[in-house]
Order: sequence, then C-alpha cells, then structure tokens
Amino acid sequence: MRGPMHDATPSFDLQSHSTCSDGTLDPAAVVAAAAAAGVQLLALTDHDTVAGVSAAQAAADEHGIALVPAVEISTVDVLGEDFHVLGYGVDHTDAGLNRHLEDWRADRAARIDRMASLLDGLGLAPDRDEIERRRAAGMPVGRPHLAKAAIAANRERLEAEGLAECSAFLEAYLCRDGPAYARRTRPTVAGAIEAIHAAGGVAVWAHPFWDLAGDHEVIAALERFSDAGLDGVEAFYTTHNEAQTRRLCDEAARLGLLTTGSADFHGPEHSRFSRFRTFGLYGCEPRLGAAIAGRAAG
Repeated sequence: MRGPMHDATPSFDLQSHSTCSDGTLDPAAVVAAAAAAGVQLLALTDHDTVAGVSAAQAAADEHGIALVPAVEISTVDVLGEDFHVLGYGVDHTDAGLNRHLEDWRADRAARIDRMASLLDGLGLAPDRDEIERRRAAGMPVGRPHLAKAAIAANRERLEAEGLAECSAFLEAYLCRDGPAYARRTRPTVAGAIEAIHAAGGVAVWAHPFWDLAGDHEVIAALERFSDAGLDGVEAFYTTHNEAQTRRLCDEAARLGLLTTGSADFHGPEHSRFSRFRTFGLYGCEPRLGAAIAGRAAG
C-alpha cells in the first residue's frame, strides 16, 4: 500500500461494490477478497441499494473483519450529475431509506432506457435481452451493464474503433458530453444527505477529484456540501495524488469534516478498480469518526 499507515488506524477500505450493483463478485465474495487482502474494516457501498449488506455482514463475521453498513447514492448537482454520496453506519433495514432508494433506482432505470434509445440512434443498439434478463432477476442495470450490452451487439465495429472494453466505451459514449449520455433527475446532494441522516448514518462525498478536476472547484463544492450537512470527504482514494489528498485533509480539518478512503473495488478483473488498499495516506491521519471506526473496535 502506498503511503504510511498509522498504528492506531485500522486497515480500512470503505468503498466496494458487489453484484447487487456494478461489481462482479457477490457480497460474500467481496468480503472474502477484502479479508484476503488484509482489510480489517470494510464497507460494501453498492449504488442506490443496501440489498447486499446482510450477506456481507454474515461473511464479515465469518472472516473476522468489521463491516460498516453502507450505501453509495448517485446524485445530481448544479455542477453536473453523478456526484456520489456515501452513507456510512446507516440502518439498512430502515423503511424510509429503502423507499428513497427504490425511487432513485427507478430514476436510474429510466435514464438507462433513455441512453439505450440514444445508442439506437447512433447505430449502436444494445443487446436488450441481456438488460431485460438482469431486470427480470431483480438485478440493477447501470451504465456499465448498458456498455457491455452495446459491446456484445456491436463488437466488430467497436473493436475496430478501439472501444470494445467496457470502461473505454462508457467514457466515449455514456459519460457527460458523450453522444448517448442522459442525466439523472434525482436526488440532489442535500436530499441524499438528509436520507442518510434520517437512517442514522453519516454522509461522505466520494472521490471529489474524480468528479471535479480543479482545486478551486472541489473546495468550493466541499464548502457548499458541508453547509448542506455533509459529514466527511473521501480524501484518500486510489486515483488521488499526494497534493490532492493533502489539500482535502487540510480543508476537512478546517471545516470539521471526517476523512475516509477507499480503493473502490469492483472486482478482480476490473480495468481500474481490481484490488483493495490501493490508496495512499501520504502521512495524513484519517478521521473516520465513531460511526465508522467504532465498527472495528466493536
């Protein structure tokens, strides 16, 4: 792992994904992989769902590691779409939270249908059978699944264009400014924070320098989200460099925010997020807070 770990800090990785959203391993297998990598404090943070938390908790008990019940909520903001807010220490059985998540997943599904129609118009119609199979099985459909369905139906063309890999296709067609991109409509950052708090959790802005490139943009957004009730920021992240990490830690200290970190694990074959603990602390001390760090102590 890059960067020193402090003796008082558990070996943590506080963002990971399973087949309940866009990961490739089931929740129990995610926990097993984390334990094998030396993670002592883990969060399963599937997108807009807590469906895998109970299975992950049972696996964590079996492997002797601590699990934080968590969720990653995709939000819309004036600066753009897909600002992700992590909810840690939530009551994953909370009826209000689950009603919100169901509504937000419906918005996600409608967005995927809009993007699929845009791909049709570009001559890149996706394999809708695969999309509908996932839906019929009660599994989520996100942009990575849409990208895979489009590649499956148009492989020859996309191989010639160098876009037959999921991440490459997604970035070329399905990200902001891409020709098949469509926005979500809800929730706002403030709405996500409110739902997390109502379920007993703490709200943390995920990977700020993934969402925004410039220091001034990131810090201005962090201040605004803090005013809306944000509890922390993911300062330690696999793509954050030392300068970005230190800047976030300094600003979090100024604003009284927690600082968390993750490798954003999506599965062992993922092109970018395939391993745990691939983030550096760069000599900074994480501030996980009792709602998160207490899991390791308990």
